[in-house]
Amino acid sequence: MAARAALRQTARLASSGALLQVLFRAAAFGLNALTLRRLSGELLGVVGVRLTLLHSTAVFLAREAFRRACLSGGAERSWAATVNLLWLTVPLGAFWSVSLGFVWLHFLEVPDPSVVPHYGAAVVAFGLSAVVELLGEPFWVLAQAHLFVRLKVIAESLSVVSKCVLTAILVILYPQWGLYIFSLAQLLYTSVLVLCYVVYFAKFLGSPEATKKSFPIPSMKALLPNVMEDKTFLNWKEARLTWSFFKQSFLKQILTEGERYVMTFLNVINFGDQGVYDTVTNLGSLVARFIFLPIEESFYVFFAQVLERGKNVKDQKQDDVAMAADVLELLLKLVLLIGLTIAVFGYAFSQLALDIYGGSMLSSGTGPDLLRCYSLYVLLLAVNGVTECFTFASMCKEEVDSIHYIYGYFKESSYRPLTGLLPSPLLLLAYGLSGGITVYSEAFFCCDKGWTARLIHVSIGALCFAATTITMFCTESKLVHFVRSQFLSQYMKKGT
Repeated sequence: MAARAALRQTARLASSGALLQVLFRAAAFGLNALTLRRLSGELLGVVGVRLTLLHSTAVFLAREAFRRACLSGGAERSWAATVNLLWLTVPLGAFWSVSLGFVWLHFLEVPDPSVVPHYGAAVVAFGLSAVVELLGEPFWVLAQAHLFVRLKVIAESLSVVSKCVLTAILVILYPQWGLYIFSLAQLLYTSVLVLCYVVYFAKFLGSPEATKKSFPIPSMKALLPNVMEDKTFLNWKEARLTWSFFKQSFLKQILTEGERYVMTFLNVINFGDQGVYDTVTNLGSLVARFIFLPIEESFYVFFAQVLERGKNVKDQKQDDVAMAADVLELLLKLVLLIGLTIAVFGYAFSQLALDIYGGSMLSSGTGPDLLRCYSLYVLLLAVNGVTECFTFASMCKEEVDSIHYIYGYFKESSYRPLTGLLPSPLLLLAYGLSGGITVYSEAFFCCDKGWTARLIHVSIGALCFAATTITMFCTESKLVHFVRSQFLSQYMKKGT
């Protein structure tokens, strides 16, 4: 029963997260489209590649390992010791920000001040924003571990919208400010993000609702680092697991941001081309951020709660193992089909999407081919995210330092969740036909033949998408039932 309750809460978290992200970020998408036409490619390249890489690297290396270790603890843990451990992310983040900032200022090519002004101040601002963001880490882990459904998504969405609104206003009114605009917007983003968590917990802790839920943190004071009498200052089991994850963080960060490191350190393309690249990849990763990321983060918590880390499959509660295997299989099938849909239809509509979003700066040149490649890459991201969230949620410390896991985990049981990666042959045929038809449609009707031809291309794509969706409903009935019963049930109940 506990596992089923965790599944319901997790599915609610993932579906609400995806829906709210789409609603909030649609506004951000429109604001970005507005500002794109007013900025130079060089400025976009420095912000989107160079400065964003500084922030993401500092934050990732400081917190990723702590998140994975601290989200997998049991209910019997000492949350005070876990909170103390999480506060270590702040000095670690300061170390990485200062170290990387020094490299960014003194060892990398400095942009032309006449084209991209105020580079030095921007490096300092983006490094500072990383430290500010890490101030909210204990709040984030608490919210995620206790499945606070809307807090995370609303906090992130409000911060993104605030950032985009400020950017749009400053770009229109003070375009000469250059990187000052994005520095202020970045600091606003992290400040709003942390403030949302602080305000929520300040109201929640000590309230009747918190008492009713037996929330383990009694007050805001308990969320600060503190020395406990007769208790260990840190949760050393989580600390050792953190170190194991930390050793993997370097490799994962290089794999995740590899192309940006190449552009930053090797100067293989100029800042203008970097700006086009960053804009195109951000557009291509919308589905990964809106859908795959909420699923990955939410179901990591589910697997960590249902399965005991480090135990053999035969030593687990078999009802929990059966549910975990079933959920893993269906999640793999779900993200695989979403990824296939993006790959098939994104390939034929890349040029049209870029032309509508950013004009000729994006739709001409290599932009469309880059987005087509990214549409195929999304398929790999989809499968990798779900397999990774299961793997990291169930591995013990020693197994974290290994590679091949899921197949071996279920090898001694009757469960085969990896069959979720095998769609029905009829559905694969539908995808293949849709891909071929839409590619020919793009060649004949898009994108320099006028709006009438574009509408014909869109109509053909819509018909192919409808046919593929109908085939999916007919051939993947188990997956459809899973999505309706877990992800859509809350909205169906509201509708009735």
